[in-house]
Amino acid sequence: MTGRAMERQIRSQRPLRHSLRRRIMAIFIGLMAVMMFAIWAINNFWLEYYYMNQKLQMMEEAYEELDRVVMAKVNAGEDIGDVITAEMEQEWALWKLPPKGAEREKEETMPDPRTVTEEEESGTEDGEEDSLITVLRSYGEKNNITTVLIDSDTGKALLSSGREGDFLAQRVQQYVLGMGKMESNVLAEHDNYLIETNYDSRSHSSNMESWGFFSDNRTLFIMSMPLASIHDSVQLTNRFTTFVGIAVLIAGCIIMYFATDRVTKPILQLAALSERMSNLDFDVSYQGHADDEIGIPGESMNTLSGRLKEAIGALQEANRQLQHDIEEKIQIDEMRKEFIANVSHELKTPIALIQGYAEGLTEGMCEDEESRNYYCEVIMDEASKMNKMVKQLLTLTALEFGNDTPLITTFDLCELIQDLVNSSSILLQQNEATISYEKSEPIYVSADEFKLEEVITNYLTNAIHHVDGERIIRITTKRQEDTVKVIVYNTGNHIPEEDLPNLWTKFYKVDKARTRSYGGSGIGLSIVKAIMDAHHQQCGVENVPGGVEFWFTVKVQEADK
Repeated sequence: MTGRAMERQIRSQRPLRHSLRRRIMAIFIGLMAVMMFAIWAINNFWLEYYYMNQKLQMMEEAYEELDRVVMAKVNAGEDIGDVITAEMEQEWALWKLPPKGAEREKEETMPDPRTVTEEEESGTEDGEEDSLITVLRSYGEKNNITTVLIDSDTGKALLSSGREGDFLAQRVQQYVLGMGKMESNVLAEHDNYLIETNYDSRSHSSNMESWGFFSDNRTLFIMSMPLASIHDSVQLTNRFTTFVGIAVLIAGCIIMYFATDRVTKPILQLAALSERMSNLDFDVSYQGHADDEIGIPGESMNTLSGRLKEAIGALQEANRQLQHDIEEKIQIDEMRKEFIANVSHELKTPIALIQGYAEGLTEGMCEDEESRNYYCEVIMDEASKMNKMVKQLLTLTALEFGNDTPLITTFDLCELIQDLVNSSSILLQQNEATISYEKSEPIYVSADEFKLEEVITNYLTNAIHHVDGERIIRITTKRQEDTVKVIVYNTGNHIPEEDLPNLWTKFYKVDKARTRSYGGSGIGLSIVKAIMDAHHQQCGVENVPGGVEFWFTVKVQEADK
């Protein structure tokens, strides 16, 4: 059974109100949503602060780098204004050279002012100090920092890395004088400079500004960075994170849908397996082969199912045997009761006759010899019938309990039938019946000759006593594959159909009044049935046109086949 079929089966048998798959999906979606909300909240409330802190560190790094370059020039006895003028004149001279020569010379003497190489970032190239202009432009291009250097003695702007140089120069001079600050917020304060945020009334925006003096205490500087870019970056990052989060959430839900299907399918198989096992259906088994938390219980359930099947099968077999024994005991009890009743009924009349006639003889009711002889004959006849019935009962009991097993021999069946027909001639004459039997070639059979003779005698006796109409009895034999069928037919009335199956029951008589006109005890056909069962052969009776047929089969001798 496939996982889908098992899932449909378990869902149809018991609705899954709290599906494990749904719970896993709900937990996953909830966790994803919480994580995305947490990321959005962190970005929204702390990302800007993180950006500000990073820019603050960049401002401090820029100051340290510029201060290092400035102090290197000052310590070399150079004037910062002259240094800047010389660097600018040298740069201008390089740009005026022919393109190829200029490019070659720039490569050999001075870096391109529009680019910053790794060597420039490291501060030296072949032991030479970095250019002040290069450092300013590097921080300006990479970090959007506008820097202005001012000679504090003259108040003249020495160098500017942006278009707002004059404005910033005026602004830093106002800061030094304690003027021009609006909505200022100090972020970091050092010995020679401080870093703060100031509001620009012209652009209606805030800037992060670092201003103060370098370590020479002469060169005034101001570095300005617009904070609008930080706000835009934070908003852009939040929007991007939101879109990515939604896409990841949708993709995660789709992946989890199939992943949970793969995870819950074995669980549904186990659920369907346990459901069918609870209904005592142990023919199912877990089909998974994974050696994991689900596969191990599945294999254990297969082992449990097999052992329960064996145990319950043994219990069911024992229960069937017990039920059979109980039914057999009940049947035996009923048969014993019926047997006692039938035997009592059959013995009651002859015992009463014997008792009555014996009392008559004792009391001298028959003084003449003829009467005494008649009384004695009746007593002897009834005693003979009782003796015959007891012998038949003993024979039947021995056959039914297997104490009288057939003695198998090989003999000519046709010759046996002919002998029995000849010995019945007087009885046939008394009943004015004619018998026909066409003896064929010898038919050798394997059976107990004495018991088979008893079967044929019983059939022949029944036919003689029940023959009527044309009063014809006919015996025929029919060869079959490995058996021969013997049929004894007699003309007369049909046996009621409802009585046919019961003819083989002990003491059963079609004549419900149990008259003594025939004198049979109802045991003969029971003996026939027991003999045929002991030979593992068949016997039966049928109503045919004009009369009744009794038949039986007997096994043909192997060499004769």
